[in-house]
Order: sequence, then C-alpha cells, then structure tokens
Amino acid sequence: MDFAYSERCKALQEKLLAFMDQHIYPNEQAFKQEVDRNGAERGNRWIPTELIERLKPLARQQGLWNLFLPKSARAPEGLSNLDYAPLCEIMGRVPWAPEVFNCAAPDTGNMETIERYGTEQHKQQWLEPLLRGEIRSAFAMTEPGVASSDATNIETRIVRDGDDYVINGHKWWISGAGDPRCKLFITMGKTDFQAARHAQQSMVLVAADTPGISIVRPLPVFGYDDAPHGHCEIRFDNVRVPASNILLGEGRGFEIAQGRLGPGRIHHCMRAIGVAERALELMCKRLQARTAFGKRLADQGVWRERIAEARIQIDTARLLTLKTAYMMDTVGNKGAQAEIAMIKVLAPNVAQQVLDWAIQAHGAAGVSDDFPLAYQWAGNRTLRLADGPDEVHRNAVAKLELAKYAASKEDLGLPITRS
Repeated sequence: MDFAYSERCKALQEKLLAFMDQHIYPNEQAFKQEVDRNGAERGNRWIPTELIERLKPLARQQGLWNLFLPKSARAPEGLSNLDYAPLCEIMGRVPWAPEVFNCAAPDTGNMETIERYGTEQHKQQWLEPLLRGEIRSAFAMTEPGVASSDATNIETRIVRDGDDYVINGHKWWISGAGDPRCKLFITMGKTDFQAARHAQQSMVLVAADTPGISIVRPLPVFGYDDAPHGHCEIRFDNVRVPASNILLGEGRGFEIAQGRLGPGRIHHCMRAIGVAERALELMCKRLQARTAFGKRLADQGVWRERIAEARIQIDTARLLTLKTAYMMDTVGNKGAQAEIAMIKVLAPNVAQQVLDWAIQAHGAAGVSDDFPLAYQWAGNRTLRLADGPDEVHRNAVAKLELAKYAASKEDLGLPITRS
C-alpha cells in the first residue's frame, strides 16, 4: 500500500500553501466584513463576495482549479483521490477557501455526479459551466418530515406526466440554495412508492429558476447563516421538468446517491483534518504566548497531554483517510465502503475534539469572532450529521464486520443492491 504523493501533487502543495499564505489567511476578516457590509449597506448578505471572485482567476492561472475530479476528459487537471487529499486538507483550513479553487461542496459532488451519470446534453448544459466556475449548484435530498439519514424514507414525489416529470416535495438544509449563482438542484425523490425499497428513488436535474420552486428560509447553524452560501429550506410545488432531465433512469436514485456520497464524504474528511491541523497550530501558539499562575500554559502538564493527544488523533485520522483514498483509487468506492464509513466517523470527531481544546486554550477569545475557532466548531459539528450521521456509519461498519462471520447478508439485514 503506497501513500506516496506524485511529483505533480507535491508541486501543487507548494503552490497552494503559498497561495493560502498570500491570499487566503490575510483576507479572513475581509471576507467576513464584506458579507456583513453587503447586509448592512445593500440589504443582502447573499451577494457573492468580490473578494472570492477576484481570487478565482489567480487560482486558475496557477493551475489550482478543478483538482478534485479524477478521470474526466473535461477536467484533465483532476487528481486521483490520494493526490487530492493533501490539497483538500490545506483548502479546508479556511471554510470559504475551497470555492476559490472551484473545489467547494456541494458543487464537487454534483459535478462528479453529472460526469458519472449524466448524458452528453446534461454535461454540456450543467457540468461545463460548473467546471468553469460560472454557476453554482445544490443537492436536494434531506427532508424535514422524515428521518433523512435513511434515504429510503424521503417523500418527495417525482411523477411522470407525458414528456415531463412533475415534482412535489419539501426539502431543507439544502446547502448553496441561498447563493444567487445557484442554477441547478440535483433533486432526489420517489418515482415508484410500490417498488423494492432501494428502487423507489430517482434523481432529476432541476433548473433553479423553474416555476414552483420557492426558498422558504435560510437555516442558520448555531447562529451562523453561512452567507453567501447558506443552507435553505425549499419547496417544490408542481415543478415541471423535461423527462430527459432524469439521471440514469427511474429507480436508480439510491444507486446514484451511494456513488455521489462516497467522494463527498472523503472530501469532508480531508477538509476536517485541515480544520483540526489549524486548530492545533493556533492552540500551540496561544499556549506559548500565555502565562497563568507563574507558568507558561505550554509548560503545564494538562496542555502538553492535550497537544500530544491532538497530534496522535490527527495523524491517525489522516492515515486512515489516505488509506481510504488509496482504496477508492484502486478498488473503487464500493470496495472502500467500510473505510469511507470509518473516516466519516473519525475525522469530524477528531476535529471537534481538537477545536474544543483549542477554544479552551484561547479562553474567552476562543468563543469570539477574533479567531476562526468558534465558526469552525459550528461548521464542523454539522459534519457528524451531514452525509449520514455517526450512528448510521458505525452501524454500517458493524454490519460489514459481522458479515465476515455470518452465513449470509440476509442474516444481518444488509441490502443487496447495485452501488
């Protein structure tokens, strides 16, 4: 098992680190101030920031663009999962940085979905402008009325009517829906409520300006609205789209979701490791700069124990994530399903623990906006729910482990489906 990065990856790491030092870290407060200023002076916090739009061409000129998409003729710059991992980690150190490089969720997952499952028409209409960074997109799956951690529960209806599909449903926590550049919803619903449990769902491409789509409200995360990206509650009321907008065909939605969420989950974990790494860096600097009870905090036993534990946990999470990336590259997403589930539990929990220690080390400053820790704590906490909660992934790992010793999959209730 070889975790060595390619020479191209190493060169991109150097360029990306320099870009972050020159353009991203110095502008963290400027980004927040511009969003707040748009709200105060223009009455709209959802206006895309000039800061990010100014940085995108610089990133593209340096070859730091669309690095996430492997094996695509439309994005030859795309890297393997293993080579992308350290770059995604670096971008994850600042929440808004991935957009600068056109490597932000949910667009990355949506682009990979259209690349893998879309028709040539879909790719020309939606994938190409997404790859150019001209538009943004959202993934509409989660619903308020059901336990969406089990995607088979969703109730949105997608009904065939002649040459169209008509969509009716209620979605929420749809990331990116508040951005005026969001032009596409990849929407999951049911086309056949009577089919086998994992064959009821379908996915369709829905233009954001289609009549019948309404944004109910933005949903703040621990008080943060995440403007201009946002997470919204939306309704589909008799939304009519061409039947050709369906991906793969009726009943293939669960299969697509499994294919989409694998890469999405590992990207989340890569970024979470970046968050944890930066939190440890800020914690160490703070502990060396503060004295309490006649002794530097960095010299006190409790903090040395936490520093050591943070380093151990971060490196553990990184190694398992790299193993997962290697397996996804070599045996495919299905072959790496146990590892994907494990890192989806491990990485966000590690990041949350290190963030908590870092906040504690900063004292009152840690819960303020003077440091990025409070905002990152809020954002990272959602990862234990997004793309499947911890409990679901732990259950999947346990089932796969027990399956090694069971007579058949049916003994464990494991679905036998295409994925």
